[in-house]
Amino acid sequence: MTPEQRYLELLKKTLAFTLWPEPPVPIETFDYHRSPFKRKMASLLSRLLAHWRLRLVREHSYGNEQREEGKIWPLYAQTMVGLKRLDNLQYCVEIVLRDGVDGDLIETGVWRGGSCIFMRGILAAYGDTTRKVYVADSFEGLPAPDPGKYPADQSDRLYQVKYLAVSQAEVEANFAKYGLLDEQVVFLKGWFKDTLPRAEVQKLAVLRLDGDMYESTMDALGNLYPKLSPGGFCIIDDYALTGCCAAVDDFRASEGISEEMQAVDWTGVYWRKG
Repeated sequence: MTPEQRYLELLKKTLAFTLWPEPPVPIETFDYHRSPFKRKMASLLSRLLAHWRLRLVREHSYGNEQREEGKIWPLYAQTMVGLKRLDNLQYCVEIVLRDGVDGDLIETGVWRGGSCIFMRGILAAYGDTTRKVYVADSFEGLPAPDPGKYPADQSDRLYQVKYLAVSQAEVEANFAKYGLLDEQVVFLKGWFKDTLPRAEVQKLAVLRLDGDMYESTMDALGNLYPKLSPGGFCIIDDYALTGCCAAVDDFRASEGISEEMQAVDWTGVYWRKG
């Protein structure tokens, strides 16, 4: 294994927090699925305990497979995609570097920034000083559904989950922890429907979508897929989610995209543009 490969293996495991056991989760972290009464009681109890610098937590026992496949919402990790999807991302970026595919790299929907940090790390490992990594997110969580325009999102409630809202300042700090915050990292802050149509993105070699919903996925594909160079990769993180799956299938059908989708794990898929 080369020094570059050793660095990237360590970077992956660190970003995914697989080198350490998963800690207990504060009880209020995932209270969006509880009843209003239970949320109120948990919030009250948490505030009372905070006076004694105590915290109410829930233990979770996750297996290695769950963590590798990104089936958990972690407390400390900078990415929740798991090692298999990080391996896939590394494969795609290394291939476009090897083959000289023209264009930059982008992720739409970045959470704590882990996948984008990893893409920047790959460029650093191989000495690429020209490509940019675009970091596109609202940094406020997911948008509320617009069921009139996008019926597939009607039952989506992810916009209520505060856990998914990570500020740009926190993501920038995460890049800085790894020494990877520099001029090759470009932030696109706002809803995709507003930022992506006017983004100063000329060509892309890797397009990674992690928007969960039909609307977010379609906004990203419609605005960015035409900029994906031949030989570039389109990666879908959330194909197991109904809204995302429908958007991908609809877009591929409408654009006549025939390249075969390859499965990464239980939810990730990708294809290489012909």
